[in-house]
This record gives sequence, C-alpha cells and structure tokens, in this order.
Amino acid sequence: CEDCGKSLIGECKLHGPLIRAKDRVIPSRARLTLPHYLTLRVLELRAGNQQILGVFAKKVIQKRTQFGPYVGQLSTKLTRYDESRLVLQVLKDGGKYFLDTPNEDCGNWMMFVRLARNQEEQTLVAYQHCGEVYFTTVKPIEPHTELKVWYAADYAKFMEASAVFIKEESDVSPLPAVAKEPVDPWICSSCRSTFATFALLESHQCISKDRV
Repeated sequence: CEDCGKSLIGECKLHGPLIRAKDRVIPSRARLTLPHYLTLRVLELRAGNQQILGVFAKKVIQKRTQFGPYVGQLSTKLTRYDESRLVLQVLKDGGKYFLDTPNEDCGNWMMFVRLARNQEEQTLVAYQHCGEVYFTTVKPIEPHTELKVWYAADYAKFMEASAVFIKEESDVSPLPAVAKEPVDPWICSSCRSTFATFALLESHQCISKDRV
C-alpha cells in the first residue's frame, strides 16, 4: 500500500482496495473483418451468456455480389459444431479438409452467416473455387434482411448434402456480352447517392449511416 508503506496479501484494511482500471475490449478478428454495409445482431441469448448472432444488410446488396474467401483452419475434424451454420470442406493437395473456426480469432465475419432453412430465405450460395470457399448473393438483399446461405448444386454433391435451387427471374433479359456494368446506376439505400459502378458504391462512406 503506497499510503501506509506496507506490503500486504490482499487489500489494505486501513485504506481499502485499489481502483481497478480495465483494458479496452478489442473486437475479435472475425468482427473486425465485417464490411461497413453489414452488421451483426444478437438473435438469441442462451445459457452461459452464449450469443446467437446473425449478419444483416445495412444497404441494398446487389445480386451476384461475391464475398470471401471464407477464413478458417484446415482440419481433419471439426472442433466446433453449430447446427445453425454450414459445415464447409475444401480439397487441398488431394485431401479433403474442414474449414474449422474454433473461435472468432480464427475466422472472418463469414463464420457468423447462418444457414438457410428453405429457398425463400436463402440469399447466398456457397461454393468452392481454387481451394477456397466463397459466398455469392443469388438475389438482391434489402436493408435489414439477414444473409443466409446454402450450398451451390455442385458443392452440395461434394458435401453430400441436398441442393437448394434459387429460381431465376424469367422476365429479366440477360445483359449483352459486351456490357461490363448495369445500365441503371447503383443507388445508396440510405442517402440515395448514385454511382456508376458497384465498386464505387461499396467504397462509399454514407454520411447518414450513423443516423440510419
């Protein structure tokens, strides 16, 4: 104790305990990788203060938007299994490995995306490319909508799972082969600013995002 000059086991009976200052809590790696137009929401709080999280859109996300690759540890078995998340495997050097995420510092934000229970709520499709797993949107995702994923048809066969197919819009004509960007501008759903490409919209720091 610096007040009475004594070395004590525990707190000083005369001057009382020290005032403890705690370090600032640092978000996990997975939470830090979340794109600015997505947010995490607590959907359920289970025993032991376990949070069930979901990933939601803050802005309109266009169809055919690719996320990834999924970050995880290559493992021959899963150390963490969650029935609300997809089990993912990849081929590496002739072997089949799980993408394991035992904690939030071993993965990226994609580990929080929950699986789709049916075709109507599916917004993402998971597939393997060059030994990595990516998620791609199969339809436009509106603000406040949860991102939910299921396997692509070929990847479902690889994972020995049933395939969920998204019905294509029959009344939408395909763009000409020479077209690189949509004809209509990309519009920010929060401040209504327009951009020539989705890349510009994606990098846009919306001035009204905090208010929204």
